[in-house]
Amino acid sequence: MTTTPRSIAILGSTGSIGRQTIEVIQAHPDELRVVALVAGSDRAGLEKQADDLGVSDIGLGVDAAVAVARRADADIVVNAVVGAAGLRASLAALEEGKTLALANKESLVAAGELCLDTMQRSGGRIAAVDSEHAALSQILDPVDPNSVKRIVVTASGGPFRTRTDLSDVTVDDALAHPTWNMGRKITVDSATLMNKGLEVIEAHHLFGFSYDQIDVIVHPQSVVHGIVEFIDGSQVLQAGPADMRIPIQAALEVEHPEPFARLDLKDVAELTFEAVDNDRFPALELAYEAGRRGSTFPAVLNAANEVAVHAFLKEELRFTDITGVVEATIEAHRPLDPMKLEDIERSDAWARDHAQGLIEETSTR
Repeated sequence: MTTTPRSIAILGSTGSIGRQTIEVIQAHPDELRVVALVAGSDRAGLEKQADDLGVSDIGLGVDAAVAVARRADADIVVNAVVGAAGLRASLAALEEGKTLALANKESLVAAGELCLDTMQRSGGRIAAVDSEHAALSQILDPVDPNSVKRIVVTASGGPFRTRTDLSDVTVDDALAHPTWNMGRKITVDSATLMNKGLEVIEAHHLFGFSYDQIDVIVHPQSVVHGIVEFIDGSQVLQAGPADMRIPIQAALEVEHPEPFARLDLKDVAELTFEAVDNDRFPALELAYEAGRRGSTFPAVLNAANEVAVHAFLKEELRFTDITGVVEATIEAHRPLDPMKLEDIERSDAWARDHAQGLIEETSTR
């Protein structure tokens, strides 16, 4: 019996996750087809993708992403937009009751409560694309939550895991990730460990565990992607290759998965685990604090971090000043209503302005 392929709309199609999503779809032509593509600003790259895939519905920017997310014939919306710009599109897809394959973790960081409320009212679904959350989902899906003591998000430790002096870190240094191939912004977040902080907040909303039940552990080999510890003391670890096509494939609900890469444990020399050095990487604890405060503090954390990382990538801010700018912005914030999109966006805009002012002050010293 022939089945109709599920229709996929890809937001952020020219980025790293978008391109790998297309690879997954091309590997499963009987199950998946692309119906729409949206990019941020890369018109040439977008047009080439559309030509290669035979897609006529393409667009650039946030408004196009929101419109495509509402397409009646899109069964799954892949949100791979970078940063808070992806929030409106996530909400649009959830409002339409669609499956949202979410690589834009900032949607849940900035507006987790609003996204979950929208999903529950519409009957939509969120499928995590992050490798760590996909791994945790694979373990937790058949499990009674009451049997779980804690969940653990693993971190590679980034390029500076063993580097003691971070005062002279360059952009090239920060972009030299040891195990993953990612976009520039997320690679810098991995270097500061802010990425893990954002993932902790995302995990809190996705799985419903308190922040005291979510831990982060450094695992340099990037083989184990998620760990669940049960109340009886046993632990289940999910392991696999460092290949984003694997969690993307799971989020797209592929019935006959393709083995894009395989992990042979005989080839793994060792598996090591370390505690996070919070003195050298304070961003993680800062994210925990913002998450615990709730309200619009996570939105401010995310917005200020985006501005600070952008300034670092333009060589306008030192690597070691990124977290300081974010922390100072959080401390200056007066929270608004996290269930109102306009208040979330107001907090986001305020945080960007405040962080930019701090950066300008720093650059003149």
